[in-house]
Amino acid sequence: MPLAGPKTAFTAEDYLAWEERSPRKHEYLAGEVFAMAGASDAHVTITGNLFALLRVHVRGSPCRVYMADMKLRVETADAFFYPDLLVTCAVADHAAPQFKCQPTVVVEVLSAGTAAFDRGQKFALYRQLPSLREYVLIEQDRMSVECFRRDEQDRWVLQAYGPGETVELSSLDFSTAIEALYEDVALPAAADEGWRWSEEEVHGNHGRRGKDF
Repeated sequence: MPLAGPKTAFTAEDYLAWEERSPRKHEYLAGEVFAMAGASDAHVTITGNLFALLRVHVRGSPCRVYMADMKLRVETADAFFYPDLLVTCAVADHAAPQFKCQPTVVVEVLSAGTAAFDRGQKFALYRQLPSLREYVLIEQDRMSVECFRRDEQDRWVLQAYGPGETVELSSLDFSTAIEALYEDVALPAAADEGWRWSEEEVHGNHGRRGKDF
């Protein structure tokens, strides 16, 4: 969701107290708060589709799924964000009512106003979370999903998915047809074209389909 301009300086404690009373949602980064704008129909539908699929998948396990209104704390960056969706399997998070700190998966649905931030600075901040295993970016105007996975060498490897493919979240042993994420979403004409990485990008790293970060 797009972020508006910064407001006055806050401490993390100030922010939490103020945010609880605010009629609008705000994200917080190093003393500044940023108002969040509303989301499109496609944005909300994609998020809801994935939430429904994951909620069924993790039922009966230690993992829980949250969407849109749950804050995520990145303590090392002095930040609070509202991911479109997060999954946490940490017992400590179960008892934390205001925010979660140990996500396994974080998902952001991209929009024109947030894509650069979600791919850049926000991803850099999320990488500071030791528990995070997968970071997922979903396009809302074409059938395209990018999953960044942390490998055993603490590198982030990209796996891209497009039409006709099965999206996998290996940290949750979860998979689904990409079409299920876009159910009831009216994509622009020819929106599913041009999503693929070039052959050089896809296979350039020792033949692996992905990139290291």
